[in-house]
Amino acid sequence: MSSSRPAQSGTSSSRSRHSARIIAQTSLDAKLASDFEELGDTFDYSRSVEAPPAEKGRSERVVTYLQTIQKGKLIQQFGCLLALDEKSFQVIAYSENAAEMLTMVSHAVPSVGENPALGIGTDVRTLFTAPSTAALAKALGFHDVSLLNPVLVHCKTSGKPFYAIMHRVTGCVVVDFEPVEPTALPMTAAGALQSYKLAAKAIAKLQSLPGGSMEKLCNTVVEEVFELTGYDRVMAYKFHEDDHGEVIAEMTKPGLDPYLGLHYPATDIPQAARFLFMKNKVRMICDCRAKPIKVHQSESLNFDISFCGSTLRAPHSCHLQYMENMNSIASLVMAVVVNEATAGEEDELAGQSETKKRKKLWGLVVCHNESPRFVPFPLRYACEFLAQVFAIHVNKEFELENQIHEKNILRTQTLLCDMLLKQATPLSIINGSPNIMDLVRCDGAALVYKNEIWRLGLAPTENQIKDIAYWLVENHMDSTGLSTDSLHEAGYPGASELGDSVSGMAAARINSKDILFWFRSHTAAEIRWGGAKHDPADKDDGRRMHPRSSFKAFLEVVKSRSLPWSDYEMDAIHALQLILRATPGAETGAVLETRMDKMKLESMVELQAVTNEMVRLIETATVPILAVDGEGMVNGWNQKIAELTGLSVDEALGQHLLVLVQEESVGRVEKMLHLALQGQEEQNVEFHLKTHGAREDAPPISLIVNACSSRDINDTVVGACFVAQDLTAQKTIKDQFTRIEGDYKSIIQNPNPLIPPIFGADEFGWCAEWNAAMARLTGWRRDDVIDKMMLGEVFGGYNACCRMRNQDDFVKLSVLINNAMTGRETEKAPFGFYNKKMKFIECFLSVSKKLDSDGIVTGVFCFLHITSHELQHVIQVQQLSELTVVKKLKALSYIRNEAKNPLCGMLYCRRMVEITGLNEEQRKFLGMAAGCQRQLTKVLDDVDLDSIMDSSLDMEMSEFQLHDVVMTAVSQVFLTSQEKGVRITYNLSDGFMADRVYGDSLRLQQIISNFLSVSVKFSPSGGLVELGFSLVKDPIGQTLHLIRLDISIMHKGSGVPEDLLSQMFGNEVETSEEGLSLFVCRKLLKLMNGDVRYLREASKSAFIVSVELASAASASDQASGSGVYKPKAMKTFL
Repeated sequence: MSSSRPAQSGTSSSRSRHSARIIAQTSLDAKLASDFEELGDTFDYSRSVEAPPAEKGRSERVVTYLQTIQKGKLIQQFGCLLALDEKSFQVIAYSENAAEMLTMVSHAVPSVGENPALGIGTDVRTLFTAPSTAALAKALGFHDVSLLNPVLVHCKTSGKPFYAIMHRVTGCVVVDFEPVEPTALPMTAAGALQSYKLAAKAIAKLQSLPGGSMEKLCNTVVEEVFELTGYDRVMAYKFHEDDHGEVIAEMTKPGLDPYLGLHYPATDIPQAARFLFMKNKVRMICDCRAKPIKVHQSESLNFDISFCGSTLRAPHSCHLQYMENMNSIASLVMAVVVNEATAGEEDELAGQSETKKRKKLWGLVVCHNESPRFVPFPLRYACEFLAQVFAIHVNKEFELENQIHEKNILRTQTLLCDMLLKQATPLSIINGSPNIMDLVRCDGAALVYKNEIWRLGLAPTENQIKDIAYWLVENHMDSTGLSTDSLHEAGYPGASELGDSVSGMAAARINSKDILFWFRSHTAAEIRWGGAKHDPADKDDGRRMHPRSSFKAFLEVVKSRSLPWSDYEMDAIHALQLILRATPGAETGAVLETRMDKMKLESMVELQAVTNEMVRLIETATVPILAVDGEGMVNGWNQKIAELTGLSVDEALGQHLLVLVQEESVGRVEKMLHLALQGQEEQNVEFHLKTHGAREDAPPISLIVNACSSRDINDTVVGACFVAQDLTAQKTIKDQFTRIEGDYKSIIQNPNPLIPPIFGADEFGWCAEWNAAMARLTGWRRDDVIDKMMLGEVFGGYNACCRMRNQDDFVKLSVLINNAMTGRETEKAPFGFYNKKMKFIECFLSVSKKLDSDGIVTGVFCFLHITSHELQHVIQVQQLSELTVVKKLKALSYIRNEAKNPLCGMLYCRRMVEITGLNEEQRKFLGMAAGCQRQLTKVLDDVDLDSIMDSSLDMEMSEFQLHDVVMTAVSQVFLTSQEKGVRITYNLSDGFMADRVYGDSLRLQQIISNFLSVSVKFSPSGGLVELGFSLVKDPIGQTLHLIRLDISIMHKGSGVPEDLLSQMFGNEVETSEEGLSLFVCRKLLKLMNGDVRYLREASKSAFIVSVELASAASASDQASGSGVYKPKAMKTFL
């Protein structure tokens, strides 16, 4: 690719070249795919990389190819697919295997019996259990439906678990269903928090690596993915500037041929596939030999649904053939996406939001297996998260490499400029040392100056250089130079005569006659791959798609092409060109010396002015700043740090820094100081300074410090400067706060402005805490964020409440939160986000794990350190809260423990009485006592109230008689009602008395007794409490009935107070003991598919309790099909 260089930036030129290359490459991809489909067995891969003739506009073949990629209607066999209308939940497209997988009935067989049919128009809610349907509906309510992926669902007919993986496309939502393996533990929580645990070890390994080695970074990620996934081969691919790929790291099981060092042409991974990798970061192929499944969509739709975002999308037949030839039956690919912005773009992007930075596909992490292999979605999600962390480190290494290259170029450039100024002739940078070949990477160079030619290294002959110069003048007169990786493709007619030694060239015109040249040999000369050497008896057919064929094709493509010229190299050449143009050869050395002296004098005056201004700013800064010389002696101490420590400037100057810090911080400061004096600048280091004078009794000053090496004019380190932020007050608050293990609400939700911004998440990643200070800082109320996903909804991209600057910042936050979940807490990490008013908030974030009384991690607390807010002392309030919580926990533990012995005694006495001679009436009373005792034991064991509140408690199902439950519940309020003179009556039918049902008898007994107790309490003396029952049976099959039981508890008088009812329905933050009991009863009813209502009339009120039970069908029931019991008798319990 060649580029004439007028007055434009290297970045813009590079981007335009890349866009042109993508367009050309897409045409070549389309040609390869078309030829493969048309020619079949006669397809010749060795000719596939030949560029097709140039076509104007987008050809029909390219359009067809792109539509096939985007709207293909084939999926892999390991799952099934449904496309849903969001409003109606109706199926508008389905895969042929969906009916068999989700309903246990083949789509070819008509639906029989109770199995739901599946086809166009089917309501997806009929296919899954009620909790599964609710989970799907909840996920569809999110703006980004993929936030909760994967959603665990269970089929209604078979009970089989599936992971539902959703994504939204134009017109519908596409849902992939992947079966959960029987041996796997289903992942019930959503998002990255659970998947992170699978990759936590690998991520920790990446984060522990020292910077400066891309090779070590790539080898590490390959080793970790190899261990994590279990594939036979794992490789790291890197895409070069011309889009060809290279295997830069590899790990395999023993016996496999190596691919390390393999280069392959750009067509091996088409541009369309690369685009899809930018959207879907992980791609799995389970079995390349398996027959794909067709997808049918509704004929009434006026558009084609795009399935390119599906995890099940079937690969192109051309790719399947390549895999087969490699004996790679299964694969897993992870995209490595990095920031495209380079150093040359910094000015261009300075005014833009970080979220607008361009991204590019840097490479891939690729796994191959010689047999079919399925990786569950949670593990694939973990691999995606690992690839994102890897991409962040690649960005850092890439930036570090660029800085090193640019620094070397700048040093060489400075030396060349100095040589030019002293000798006033371009010949100085040809004959001297260094010379122009040291400026950029090249194999040869030349200078055409005053009709003479000077050659360096592998350069063309003088006649060839003259010919190239003439060609430049004739064809590129309007440009200041030319850069190309192929003189042949650039149109130079004599390119073939140059041989292999010269393929690429960069030229810089000094004036109309004088030109500088740099030359590069072709790429193939620098590339070696061990896999290219193989047994001669192993005959490769060059026409077949295979790594060795790819390598040969790549060498064929690059035989006349060199490595491309990077933007920073072209910027260096352009800068040297400008200096040469401004260097008149007629000037004498004396004149140049005079000019240089004048420039130095002006620079010194400017430097003195800047220095004075910097000193003034440092002295008056509102943050602590100090400086030391090369021996560690303090030579700078601003007013802010003097105010904090009580040590004046005069007292501090001349003292060694280590004398001024707390003893526990000496080692840390000594290391930071040593590194700073070596030129290595540490960031965000915490240490503590001693206090002096009037502040001597005050606690040490906590600072978080950034080090900056001080250099003289010769770039020699002569000292260090430390810019700090005072976190003393915040640290005091945070340290005290994290010691509280129980009732922290009085501190967190205190509106006092001294409390720092605090937020938190539970163990599943849902936002569980958001204090008043956080609400003030962000503009988002507590109710706006509670129960939203912390990663994605609260903090995330464009649609999140608090937008992050870019994806890298989001991944870093995910790592911090997940580290805390696994016990690795973080102190004062740089953090930033946009608040509701789109103001960017910069702060430090500390993340701590939240533990329950058993020491189990139940979530995280996050503290923001905002330097503009000074926090004050609130330890006394926190200590009181801590004591209160401890007392409550001790009292509860004491009651539970002490109640066990009397209960055991009651149980023993009851058993002893049972073996004595009792009449029927006595046995009934003894049975009621036994029921009360079991209920009390059950309540005392209810330590996990969260399971009840979250409606996730497991009910204990058993067979019982409704009559026994009602009698036992009534017995518990008999004494209270007797004292008030309140009569209790009930309506029970004969069938009701003897019927045996299935359900949780103790929970039902607890519910009835609690509502009876409240009704008796709020009835007037001499009043009446009446129980009414209505029972409806619906058949389920031939042998079971579903029972709908309605219980009315009517009482006279004004009724239950409104505030107590409000507590029952969960509308009050603070609840009484009675209100909590009613609230728990309502939650238990919800678990039994029931609920409670409260009706109020003029002189009486009533609780209406409904619940679902089950029973075996009696003979009369089977004859009638269903039954409704109505009261036949009125009895009074005395």
